[in-house]
Amino acid sequence: MHSEILKPMVALIAWTLAMLLWMLVTRLPAMQASGIDLGTLVGAKAADADGRLPPKVQWIAHNHNHLMEQPTIFYAVCTVIALTGTGDGMNAWIAWAYVVLRIAHSVWQATINKVSVRFALFLGASLALVALTLHAAIAVFA
Repeated sequence: MHSEILKPMVALIAWTLAMLLWMLVTRLPAMQASGIDLGTLVGAKAADADGRLPPKVQWIAHNHNHLMEQPTIFYAVCTVIALTGTGDGMNAWIAWAYVVLRIAHSVWQATINKVSVRFALFLGASLALVALTLHAAIAVFA
């Protein structure tokens, strides 16, 4: 039998891939419209597009980058929790809260992007991650 905490992990992976798709279907046409030719582009960084592409297109790309940052800790701590046999019940619920908050953060950042709300969503997710980390520490060190 598997640990329930694996479900929110897979859900966040799927969401990250959905954001990747959203980024591609908006960014590639915007690049073409702004005259950026991928065939001749050499040594560019994603941030170089900030001045050349519309902000709303870049918001999606920025969020995809964010999903490559803090959630890596989420995946690691959830793996520890699953391996210690403590991935059901409260820990699974906290993991789902983290995923819901990260998805809300993504949608908000990619559409409206008012920073105060985005920060509140990020803070809530971060607190869930802190709780999961404490529970993982208890399971490993207790």
